[in-house]
Amino acid sequence: MQNSKFLEFSEKYDTFVYHGFFLEKAADEISIAFDFEIKGLTSFRPKTVIKTDNLKLINDFDSETGKALVFSLGMVELISYWKAACCKNVIVECGLLSEEQISWWKRLYFNGLSEFFYRNSIETDIDSFMNITSSGEKRGTFEKVNFNSKNIIPVGGGKDSAVTAELLSDRRLDNMFFTVNDQKARTETVKAAGYSENSIIRTYRTISPELLELNKLGFLNGHTPFSAIVAFLSAYCAYLIGAKYIVLSNESSANDTNLIDAEVNHQYSKSYQFERDFTHYLDSYLVKGIEYFSILRAFNELQIAKQFAAFPQYFDEFRSCNRGSKKNIWCGECAKCLFVYSILSPFIEPQRLEKIFGKNMLDDISLKEDFDGLTGISAVKPFECVGTAEEVCLALNLTAEKYKKNGEKLPRLLEYFDGSGKKVHANLLKEFNPENSIPAEFVESVTEMYKYVSKDN
Repeated sequence: MQNSKFLEFSEKYDTFVYHGFFLEKAADEISIAFDFEIKGLTSFRPKTVIKTDNLKLINDFDSETGKALVFSLGMVELISYWKAACCKNVIVECGLLSEEQISWWKRLYFNGLSEFFYRNSIETDIDSFMNITSSGEKRGTFEKVNFNSKNIIPVGGGKDSAVTAELLSDRRLDNMFFTVNDQKARTETVKAAGYSENSIIRTYRTISPELLELNKLGFLNGHTPFSAIVAFLSAYCAYLIGAKYIVLSNESSANDTNLIDAEVNHQYSKSYQFERDFTHYLDSYLVKGIEYFSILRAFNELQIAKQFAAFPQYFDEFRSCNRGSKKNIWCGECAKCLFVYSILSPFIEPQRLEKIFGKNMLDDISLKEDFDGLTGISAVKPFECVGTAEEVCLALNLTAEKYKKNGEKLPRLLEYFDGSGKKVHANLLKEFNPENSIPAEFVESVTEMYKYVSKDN
């Protein structure tokens, strides 16, 4: 049944306007603000700050290219505010978009909001969910841009970005790390990789308080494609410092959907489809010369977990738990914690994992619902950045074998799983996903990782 709030709000507040953006530079930072409005309801002024005191800027922050990138950042930011009322019409007043560009943005919005639509019981389609019109000057002139050999590595604080840091360790002098809002795990990951905090491009994104008020009042809320914001913001930073490469840590599993019979993907903006789409948009409309790719796209989660287990310097520093992020802890109670514990369990001894997570998570029967989702026993995979059921099942099969070999009693969830009969016969550790955009300069590092993760122990 169609969501009544969706029908009410989209009719009553049918127009969303992107009025403009503001770009200023102070001594040690660049500040960006956007001007959005839901007609008849409220306005929003979200802000983003880029700290520049540790950066050497080699391109003008407010050139035509710089402004085109920031305008585009506003285009992806606006979806977080649009979704409160799902306005039928989006009017862009500060940049003229072609029909192809409008189609590109609608595809990002629609696919990136697939979880939002599903969880809010909204029935719509890519043609009718919004209408975009635009006016103003055309953005992007392909003026000359200065480049160097720098790499920007977005860091979330989890195991994946730690592996990427190690794969790029031979390019140490060229590597700069990128974060959106400070969290201790992100800084500690960079330090564990052997870099100083001056190697971090720090950005701070603030949600407009008016949106939080609408959420309290019961307006629509839910997941948006955050990694697309990371894409455009990191591209602007790459432009500022002249970095040629933005090196992501997204695995092949990010392409997987959360539902067996529907295209609903919590990780859409980490998928290979978005990676290719973003590269095309960047090169066609904004700036030529920046390559955006994931160095881990050739690998699945199980392979990345095996490689991560070879780097114990990160064990006490990495964090992936959204619930515990503000306290820099693993909460030990969510699907993300359970997934990371499970996928690492074949490669790290139980005592060491228990020290990291505070308990043996495979012995916590209260997590059975999330466990069923992760293993494919139930049809809905948890709405977190987690791997495929096949990857989790093989990890658990391998872990159960270790327990049995040592003559040890299986933890309760593992005992339950072992009795389910879910076996994976494909050797996922020997997989190599050919659908990737890894540049030739990085292939040697990827090849070395494949040799390590695919070898029999």
